[in-house]
Amino acid sequence: MSNPTITDVTCGPLVAGGDALVRSEGEKVLFVEGGLPGEQVRVEIDRDRKDLRNGHVVEVLEPSPVRIQAPCPMFHAGCGGCQWQHIAPTAQHEFKTGIVVDALRRIAKIEEPNVTFGGAVPDFGYRTTMHLGVIDGRAALRRRHTKDLLPLDVCMISHPRLEELIVEGRFGEATEVTLRVSVTTGERIAYVKGDIDDVKLPDDVVVTPNGRNASIHEDIAGRRFRISARSFFQSGPASAELLANAVDAVVPEDAGWIVDAYAGVGLLCGVVGEERDATITAVEQDRSAVHDARHNLADLAAEVIEAEVATVALSGETKPDVVIADPSRTGLGKSASRTLSRLGAQTFVLVSCDPASLARDVNLLAEAGYGLENTTVLDLFPQTHHVEAVSTFTR
Repeated sequence: MSNPTITDVTCGPLVAGGDALVRSEGEKVLFVEGGLPGEQVRVEIDRDRKDLRNGHVVEVLEPSPVRIQAPCPMFHAGCGGCQWQHIAPTAQHEFKTGIVVDALRRIAKIEEPNVTFGGAVPDFGYRTTMHLGVIDGRAALRRRHTKDLLPLDVCMISHPRLEELIVEGRFGEATEVTLRVSVTTGERIAYVKGDIDDVKLPDDVVVTPNGRNASIHEDIAGRRFRISARSFFQSGPASAELLANAVDAVVPEDAGWIVDAYAGVGLLCGVVGEERDATITAVEQDRSAVHDARHNLADLAAEVIEAEVATVALSGETKPDVVIADPSRTGLGKSASRTLSRLGAQTFVLVSCDPASLARDVNLLAEAGYGLENTTVLDLFPQTHHVEAVSTFTR
C-alpha cells in the first residue's frame, strides 16, 4: 500500500457541502473536510481527480478563533452524523449564510444577492426522527470516510426521549430502523426493517415492520399534524415551526389560491392556510404522506393530489396567487420548474435544502420570468453542514 499524500495548506471559504475551498496557483482546486477559513492545516488527500482533489484535516497547525472542542464523544470516535461540531454555533450560522451567498454568486451569477439569516433551532436535542443502521443489535451511524457502522453510546442532537431509544434499544437481527418521537404527545414509534421478534424497546413504543398503522402527532404553529412512520417530516417540531413561519411570512395575506408542491404531510400549506381564506391545492407523490396530508388539511378548503409534481396538470379559469415548492435535495430541476412556472402565480416561494440546487433553480425560474427577491437562511440542522433556505420570487 502506498503512503498517503500529505500537504500543508491555508484554508479558504466554506462552500456547498461544508468543505473549505483551497485555490493555489498552479495546483488543482482542493476541498478540505474539517478545515475552517484562514486556518493552516495538514491535509491527507483522499481523492485526486483530473481537475480537483478532496482531502481531510489530519492536523490543525494554526486554528481558527471559531474552532472549538467538539462536545460529543461520538464525534471524537469518528461518527459521521455531525460534521461541524468543531465550529462555534454562531459561526455555523455565519458560514451557512455565506455558503448560500457564494452559491448564488457563483452559480446563479447574482452579484449582490439579498440573503439574511432567519434563525436556528437549539444547538442540541432538536432531532425527533432519525434513520439508523443496526450493527450487533444496536443503533448506529456511519463512520466518517467509511461505510462502516458505529454503534451510538450517546447522540447529543437527538431529543432525550429519542436518545433513550437510540442508546438503550436493541434491534436484534434488523438491518435498519427509523425512530420517531413526539414532543407534543410523547408518542414513540420504531419502523424496523427486518425481523422484529428480538427488538427490545420500552413498552410505550409502537414497533412496526412495514410502517403501517403507526404514527405520531405534533403541534406546529397552532395546528396538530399526524406524521406516519413512513412519511417525511422535518428534523423535529422546532425545525418544522421555524420553516413554516418563514414561509408564512412571505406569502401575501390576501392569497386566494395556494399551490403547495411536494407538500409532504401538509405542513407548509396547513400553517399558511390557517389564517387565510384561501383554496389550497397540495401535490405529493408519496402515498403515506398523501394520507397524512388529507387528514391534516381536512378542516381547510384543500385538495390533496397524489402525483409527481413534474407531471401534474392543474386547470382552472384563474391562476394561483402563490406557488410553494419544497423539493428534495436535488431541487426542482427543469421539468418541475417548467410545470410550476406555467401556472402563472405572481409569487413563488422555494424551499431549498442544498445551496447549489437552489442556485440552479434560480436560473431555471429566471428563464420562466421569475426574479429572485430575497433568501432567508435557516439553521435547521445545527452541528452539520446542512442548510435550509426560503427564497421568494416574483413574476
